[in-house]
Amino acid sequence: MTNPDNYRLLATEADFVVVDKAPAVHFHSQDGTAGLVAQLEADLNIKLYPVHRLDTMTSGLLLLARSSAAAAGFTAMFSQHQVQKYYLGLAAGKPKKKQGWVIGDMGKSRRGMYKLLRTTVNPAITQFFSQSVAEGLRLYLLKPLSGKTHQLRVALSSLGVPILGDSLYGDAQTITERGFLHAYGLEFHWQGQVFRYLCPPQTGSQFQTPAVVNQLQVWGEPWSLNWPQR
Repeated sequence: MTNPDNYRLLATEADFVVVDKAPAVHFHSQDGTAGLVAQLEADLNIKLYPVHRLDTMTSGLLLLARSSAAAAGFTAMFSQHQVQKYYLGLAAGKPKKKQGWVIGDMGKSRRGMYKLLRTTVNPAITQFFSQSVAEGLRLYLLKPLSGKTHQLRVALSSLGVPILGDSLYGDAQTITERGFLHAYGLEFHWQGQVFRYLCPPQTGSQFQTPAVVNQLQVWGEPWSLNWPQR
């Protein structure tokens, strides 16, 4: 059975669709429950091809191709970092730095976790800004320049500020209404046209405060910001 609360359809193009995935929704089907891709295929009555993914806890922008040819093109673009992705995260505490870069190889740790290493053979690379939005709480705008598993969750954890509601990298005893990581923006060229999508988070009371809403106006065109240099 599909659940209309699991996503919002934002765009339908000839070669792809873009949706806003709700938090805590599985990407793939499991335990007899339809995942997001299967639900979209059933609801839209079309075959869809995943070209990137979001962790279960992460909400926001997700692009799916409508043909194998388009999927091959988008997969190559994602692997070559020709699709610019922007994320929002909330974290409590004081980070080791408030903006800049997080760079390092990622190695497997315990319990399905990853950790940031000091080596840079095949590094995860993330640019970020942050802004205080409440006492002891900061909003992060993150731009991954690589596509590693759990990259952004590990990046903020390495700064000493795991994402709010992230039970794997943060405090599993702290109960929050959701994991506060959201895929906020996408920008790419396709068939000679520039596509830009921006999707403010729709759920999570901490994402809806006036301070966060005001900061998102400042970050309303993340592709145009003067990102920190190395």
